Amino acid sequence: MARIDFHSNVSDKLEYACRLTRKIWSATPEGEPVRNIVMVAEKADLQQLNELLWSFSATDFLPHCFIGDEAAAETPIVLTDDFSSSALSSIPHADVMIHLGMHMPADVLALVARFPRIVEVVTVNEAERLAGRERFKAYRSLGHELHNFDQSKS
Repeated sequence: MARIDFHSNVSDKLEYACRLTRKIWSATPEGEPVRNIVMVAEKADLQQLNELLWSFSATDFLPHCFIGDEAAAETPIVLTDDFSSSALSSIPHADVMIHLGMHMPADVLALVARFPRIVEVVTVNEAERLAGRERFKAYRSLGHELHNFDQSKS
């Protein structure tokens, strides 16, 4: 079973995704392989996220690229808009998936088999909150370990 974390009541999902990515990526214990991250979102959000990952911190470097880039297999942070992209199966790493979109993946079983940890980012936007609740229920009905981190309390 995959561990699925819901980070709810997020005010700015792209800024939050940058901070979360930095935290996950930099938390790798010394001597162990870097944790790799695949980020799934809508194309427009991915374009903004790409820019933000380059500029959000003057001191941190988060190596990333789009899934179609030649370097995707060697890059620890990969951006894609498709859960079932054939290119996704060609990258060797899949430690954490961060989902910034609203739609439930079509093949949840394949997704949780590939990613031992999934992070669902849910904003304060009402439509996104409702979609997040539906994803939470769907994952729970499949028996996954769910955790909720309410960002309105931080």
